[in-house]
Amino acid sequence: MQRRFLSSISATAGNTKTLNQGRWNVKQVKKSNFHVTLDEIRTSIDSSDFIALSLQNTGSYAAAWHRVSAIDTSQTSYLKAKYAAERYQILQFALCPFSRHGSKLTVHPYNFHLFPRDELKCGMPSYSFSCQASRLTAMAREGFDFNTCIYEGISYLSRAQESASKFLSGNPILVDLVTVSSSPATVADTVFVGRIRSRVKNWRQSCIDSGSKTGDDDLVSSLRRLVLGSEQYGSRLCLTIDVCSERQVQLILEMLTEFSDDVVPLLVASKSRGTQAVRTVFMSSKEDKDLFKRELQDLEKEENRRVRGFREVVDLISSSQKPVVSQNYLSDFTSIHAKFLGPLPSNVDEFKSSLSSAFPNVVDLSQFMKEISPLSNISNLPAAMSSLNRFFVPVDVEVANQGCPVKLNEGHQSHGQNAVMISQLFAKLCTIQKSDQSTVQSNEDFQALASDEHTNSVTSCPKNAGDENVKVWSKNSRRVSSENLVFIWGLGKKMTAAKLKNVLQKSHPVFAQEFDVKYLDRSCAIVVFWESGTSETFLSAVNNEEQLDDSLREMVAQGLRAAGYETYKRACRLGFWEADLAESLDKALESSYTDPDSDTKLSEIDWSNELAINFDEL
Repeated sequence: MQRRFLSSISATAGNTKTLNQGRWNVKQVKKSNFHVTLDEIRTSIDSSDFIALSLQNTGSYAAAWHRVSAIDTSQTSYLKAKYAAERYQILQFALCPFSRHGSKLTVHPYNFHLFPRDELKCGMPSYSFSCQASRLTAMAREGFDFNTCIYEGISYLSRAQESASKFLSGNPILVDLVTVSSSPATVADTVFVGRIRSRVKNWRQSCIDSGSKTGDDDLVSSLRRLVLGSEQYGSRLCLTIDVCSERQVQLILEMLTEFSDDVVPLLVASKSRGTQAVRTVFMSSKEDKDLFKRELQDLEKEENRRVRGFREVVDLISSSQKPVVSQNYLSDFTSIHAKFLGPLPSNVDEFKSSLSSAFPNVVDLSQFMKEISPLSNISNLPAAMSSLNRFFVPVDVEVANQGCPVKLNEGHQSHGQNAVMISQLFAKLCTIQKSDQSTVQSNEDFQALASDEHTNSVTSCPKNAGDENVKVWSKNSRRVSSENLVFIWGLGKKMTAAKLKNVLQKSHPVFAQEFDVKYLDRSCAIVVFWESGTSETFLSAVNNEEQLDDSLREMVAQGLRAAGYETYKRACRLGFWEADLAESLDKALESSYTDPDSDTKLSEIDWSNELAINFDEL
């Protein structure tokens, strides 16, 4: 990789332009112009090869130890991201469909202003969310307009919420396909179906007769409909059958297949999200039946579009099947899943499966950056762009859609640039990785390179976000099993990592072997044993004071506690997200809850001195 990177240096590198020399016009989309912009967004997505996105949330983590770190497995990483996604709200969603042809990068940047509100007036969604003061302060400093966000932000429903809203809207639901129940019919079922069949037959015959007889006056026709229980659904005759259970609904729908030529069943939902009645509508002809179904489908489509709000854009991205480029895969897509798809699963494997059905091709830009040697320790966009300044990788950005004039003091503009920067950085990284073979001359080459090597990463969490073999991209990382990690807390007085390590060396023979000590936050440190089995020996010693040296025995008497990695995973799994890790571990030890589905597999950690928090250096 280093050889590749050096091969891309041009002799005219001194004339290389600054990567982020300009700022691009980003189209601002709010509630007032959202619907008129949808067709343009659809065209932009269809005409592009990739889609970059960047989210602006009200926070990222509530405490230092909530950040994904070197010690996290895929499951604990996911649980941390899940907690943040459910806790914080998306206020801006920057989107940039883009394509590349040679050295020209064509981008279509949009910045959507979001704010959740109950526009359906049905009690859903009912949102509450947390805000980090530091995040809001930074947004205000950039000129973010909170009034515009609250009053002009686009609302939305997730797919799960939209499905539930069908029962709350009061509109009858068309039954597209009737499945036959596998459970055998009881005597009560047979009697119920026979009674309803007779009622439907008589009503249907009266509908046929009323259509053929023209001699009856309006009074006689009204009396006939009243006796048979017939009503009007628009201009068509219908019969409403009240039900007491979903079993009765199933039986009625199966029975109505006998009359499918001229009867269409509709479900009338109750406020409890069950079915209140089955409404049968009489069709005068096959043409009338087809017309009626189209009318209902058009009505449902228009209603769905009204309630979806911004999720219409998310669905466009999903249906396009285009590769989506994200700088922070785990953070971005747990937020997207929670807000636009449905509640996040409790298990990382279920999350990956659920997400891949909506977004099968995801490019993790941070993972891509780790594969380029000079960028392996860089995590933010401006620093990565700056690092590439000394390499001649020509990428000329052309903004296809005309956005608002750029004003440097507008916070929405500064955030909207991120998606364009992601597009540009991704294009440059693809070029660098390809440069040892040949210069990327065509968009097909560029797309093939990115697709072959960096898409479909949704099938597994990014390595630096904590897979089963967690990969921390650091020159000094060392692999260690999770069973060799011990958390210690409850220190009687503030102690530096160096002093704590010195105390531990004198406390027990196991510390004669190589080990490392780092603080994860101000309340808890982690001890990394490099010899297998020494962690169990130390934990056993902490619980047996006779095996301790005087210095450590005194610390235990003052409240020192120790636990293995399973306790840490348990705290994350049970949702003990306290400000101090020590308090969360205390709760995990005291909890009597056992999860039969918990992950008890050992994991290997790539431990890095650089990425652990060392308060001695602060």
